[in-house]
Amino acid sequence: MYIRTGRNALLRLAMAVSVCVAALLPATAGPAAAVPAPGASAAAPPPGSATAAELDRVIRRAAADAGVPGVIVGVWKPGQPRYVRAFGVADKNDGAPMRTDLNMRIGSETKTFTVTALLQLADRGQVRLDDPISKYVPGVPDGRHITLRQLAAMRSGLFAYTKDEGFQHLLKTQPHRQWAPRELLRIAFQHPNLFPPGTQFDYSNTNTVLLGLVVEKVTHCPLRDVIRDLITRPSGLKRTFLPKAAEFPRPHAHGYTDFTPDGEVADATDFNPSWGWAAGAMISDLDDMRSWAVNVATGRLLSPRTQAQRLDAQPTGAPGDFYGLGVDINHGWIGHAGSLPGYQSLTVYLPAQKATMVLLLNTDIASNDENPSTLLGRAITQVISPGNVYGDASDQD
Repeated sequence: MYIRTGRNALLRLAMAVSVCVAALLPATAGPAAAVPAPGASAAAPPPGSATAAELDRVIRRAAADAGVPGVIVGVWKPGQPRYVRAFGVADKNDGAPMRTDLNMRIGSETKTFTVTALLQLADRGQVRLDDPISKYVPGVPDGRHITLRQLAAMRSGLFAYTKDEGFQHLLKTQPHRQWAPRELLRIAFQHPNLFPPGTQFDYSNTNTVLLGLVVEKVTHCPLRDVIRDLITRPSGLKRTFLPKAAEFPRPHAHGYTDFTPDGEVADATDFNPSWGWAAGAMISDLDDMRSWAVNVATGRLLSPRTQAQRLDAQPTGAPGDFYGLGVDINHGWIGHAGSLPGYQSLTVYLPAQKATMVLLLNTDIASNDENPSTLLGRAITQVISPGNVYGDASDQD
């Protein structure tokens, strides 16, 4: 937080706020549709519920097999009692149990917010998805031929800074370091592009960091303020935000990672997520993510035309998996997964059944080379949607 005193400083602050407010006023077509926030997490379903009992069993088994300390699970399906449970521990030191009301880091689910902001600006006519990134950010390799659409779809060919060995070393040895977006891009741009834009899929945080800068340039506001004013506030997401640094509101779960110099497990709770910024730094909770899952999948903040473009997804190369504009479609489930040291998340919606699933974990440690969030998502959907099993590697379609 920056605090300045004096009349001139206050005047400058007031002017900056007024500029942001003006830039973020709803488009003339009317404000984005408000999404009522769900109430507090409900009690568990009736003890006699066969589905609930089966979910209890498969979640406990999958979490134990993957070595997950704790997980928050929410499943909502029309005509069935909602399933909201917490398993395991939030703190391995004192054994504090996981709770359904904890704040959690959501990693790459941040991408759904950043790209939604971009798509809202497109709806307002302030950007065009087929604009080249060079129009907004100078110095991008081949930037005259890489469009905003290709960045949002992970088809730009730009190198992912997270794959740079020097960056990985710094992230392991200096986990509390504050990173600036331009630093991250400098690392990415030291590497040649992987392929001509639009020809392949390659998941890269570099793409979304660039889109965050586009949103800031067009609105003249910090990205965190744009997300608040255009997305979380109209959607009633009261506990979802993009932090400036490592701030983490209580109550929250401790997170555990083996992304360390020696590969030993460490408490990553206070690691600084600024290295993810527009691509992976946000914080939320179960109830907010339940609402957001429906919002993303149904396009409540976007025009029907723009939502259709968002969901015009292309294959990623993984079985049954497609990627649209800042959104993943996996065996029919629409949403996104997130991962950063100490935490993983999965927030998805299945339109065919109007079903929602949210998982929030306090570890990112892989099990048999798979994300624990994928393992849990697969186990749960085998019970609730056997025709649409999330992360089903056996589906070769």
